[in-house]
Amino acid sequence: MSRKTFVHAWPRLAERAALWWSVLYAGGAALAAVTGPAYGYALLGKATGAAAEWATAGLYAAAALLAYALPRRRNDAWPSWLARSVVALCLASGFAFLFSPVHLPAVLFGRNQPSMDWAAWANQGLAVAGAVLWACAALAHRRRARGLCAYCGGRAASVPGGARGAAGLVAVAALVPYTTLKTAWALGATAGYTGAGKPGMDPRYTSDLGIRLYEHGVDVTAALAVAGMVLALALTRPWGRALPRLPLLALGWAGAGALAPFGIFLAVTGVLAWTGVAEVSIPDHAPWVVMVAYGGFCVYGLALGRATRSYQRATRRTCARC
Repeated sequence: MSRKTFVHAWPRLAERAALWWSVLYAGGAALAAVTGPAYGYALLGKATGAAAEWATAGLYAAAALLAYALPRRRNDAWPSWLARSVVALCLASGFAFLFSPVHLPAVLFGRNQPSMDWAAWANQGLAVAGAVLWACAALAHRRRARGLCAYCGGRAASVPGGARGAAGLVAVAALVPYTTLKTAWALGATAGYTGAGKPGMDPRYTSDLGIRLYEHGVDVTAALAVAGMVLALALTRPWGRALPRLPLLALGWAGAGALAPFGIFLAVTGVLAWTGVAEVSIPDHAPWVVMVAYGGFCVYGLALGRATRSYQRATRRTCARC
């Protein structure tokens, strides 16, 4: 199949790929439940064992049935909505894999690290790949149901520049508290830190390079936050149009999908601890740190998703079929 043929056939191929992926993933979970060895199948990355494996097998078997129905219910809206729930399920199964760029360096280069469960890591990566396939299948079905071109979505509606710019500025502002606090910690401040040792840096989980940078006032995670700010601006500013489109979209959607739910969890945890509504243990951190600084990931993820969506619509081109 030529590249041009493959590109124009991706909606149909995505639906088939989602079907076969679901069948294989459900079969792998059932095999793990029967044979005993753990292959990393879990619910929300925590619940493990035969019960969780059987539950995983059942959920993804139902997803396979939904994938079978997608091309046969082209004019109905409900399959694409259910397909989105499968995307959420896949992301829940592989949530930890999304943080691999941050976690793996600590495992490979940090000190006194626990052994890595590579089977579970690979399984989580497979779940994230399934989320991508299902997202493509859901998008193609939704476009067909709305009478649009499944490949390009038809001619994109104009998106006001102010809406795009506002999303970018909100995303930048959401990371300012985190970046400021982590940089202040690297420079010697201890505001919001209640533990012993250096705040924001555990030598057991930090590489030698990260330790050297921290000793000179540079926190690696703060630098990553600045990179996230640049990404949000690239998606919403004219100069971002000169950058490659697909990498920006991939980074934007990955960041939004990973950080929005993660930030919601941290924000809720901080609120419960700060207000005293529930007894929540937050080791070595004041509740306001978790709510304001770390909880900003939620706002950033949502704003980044808005900016990415606006950028995708504004830069979409109609195909020859339209």
